[in-house]
Amino acid sequence: MDRLIVLGGGESGVGAAILGKVKGYDVLVSDSGTLKDEYRQELERAGIAFEEGGHTENKVMAADLAIKSPGIPETAPVVVALREKGVPVISEIEFAGRYTKARKIGITGANGKTTTTLLTHHILSECGIKASLAGNVGFSMARQVAKGDEPDWYVIELSSFQLDDMFDFKCDVAILCNITPDHMDRYDHSLANYAHAKYRITQNMTKDEVFIYNADDLGTLTYFNNPAATCVPVSTIGRSRYANCHNGQIDIRLDENDGLCVGVDELPIPGRHNVYNCMMALSAVMATRSVTGGRVSIDAESIKSALKTFRNAHHRLEPVRTLDGVTYVNDSKATNVDAAWYALDAQKSPIVWIAGGKDKGNDYSVLNDLCREKVRALVCLGKDNTKLKECFSGVIETIVDTHDIATCVAECRKIAKAGDVVLLSPCCASFDLFTSYENRGDLFREEVEKL
Repeated sequence: MDRLIVLGGGESGVGAAILGKVKGYDVLVSDSGTLKDEYRQELERAGIAFEEGGHTENKVMAADLAIKSPGIPETAPVVVALREKGVPVISEIEFAGRYTKARKIGITGANGKTTTTLLTHHILSECGIKASLAGNVGFSMARQVAKGDEPDWYVIELSSFQLDDMFDFKCDVAILCNITPDHMDRYDHSLANYAHAKYRITQNMTKDEVFIYNADDLGTLTYFNNPAATCVPVSTIGRSRYANCHNGQIDIRLDENDGLCVGVDELPIPGRHNVYNCMMALSAVMATRSVTGGRVSIDAESIKSALKTFRNAHHRLEPVRTLDGVTYVNDSKATNVDAAWYALDAQKSPIVWIAGGKDKGNDYSVLNDLCREKVRALVCLGKDNTKLKECFSGVIETIVDTHDIATCVAECRKIAKAGDVVLLSPCCASFDLFTSYENRGDLFREEVEKL
């Protein structure tokens, strides 16, 4: 019996362990930290061995195959040791892909991938297609494959960390939303390295599959790798013959004989970045027809109807409350500079901006013009806000330093005037003060509701 070591006991790791046991592996889950109670209990019920608080070398090195959590860097000693021994180290998605015949839509990008994933899944489901969410949203793909209830399509949000450890996996439809600096600390502060990881989504594709990308995004074009797939660019400035937006009208036409026209005012989510997200999702839905030779039958009216019922996930430009004429908006998912740029750009009112957290090698200077135009005050929220204060000194008139969410919201209340927007769009990862961006957004919402 082959030995499977799963490094990391979160959602993806436990899902991989369950699938490994179903497929006859001798499984050990090894986590350097502490497992959540729900996952510990699940492993116990499944009779899967696990260890917490560190990796036992002789147990881990007995592996025939290793699956690692996306959060574990390639430089981690346990990963280095496994690689040196010649043990294959793969991602949970790579592992799950070996045991399913369902078609796959893979979606990646520095920003917009969650919204695009959720919208693509929503439209397919509303149009009667059996589709399952996987990857960074929903349950792990491996957990779903283990259950054996095969969907027609998996719609999978893929981070660069997951793609790093994917080798044979192939998408039927792949989407690259954009490439802007993110996670530079994991990629030797090289945008080229980060872009290479993102473009792994196209590996193994042929002309029979479809690759959808943003033809207006400089990073995407700079590192374009000419994939073998049928390429479908998306553009709002006339750079595509397949998917364009002009004069407030989106036109998706992957087939000369059949197309989809949707007004920008019909889209369920605001902001210029969401025009691109919607165009990509709509293109992916249309592409399901071409890659199946027309066996997927979705008509334009059903797609338009599905758009009307879509609600984006929490923490993405999510209105929380309006109090004394001040609107509070939760955009905690904005964990990099580009995401914050779009959030700031989308606001029509003066902004009291909450930013800060774990810096990932960010260059904040690209925000200077927007901040001069729109931001009245910056309320920093992090353990160490020195870099933010230095970068925006002289750009934003009022800068306040806070180190907990209650103080932060209280300071915003003091500063904000009727007609302002208090915008939590942090630009940074959450892990200095919070357990996740969701935790940060939830606590922000709680404090705002207390006001």
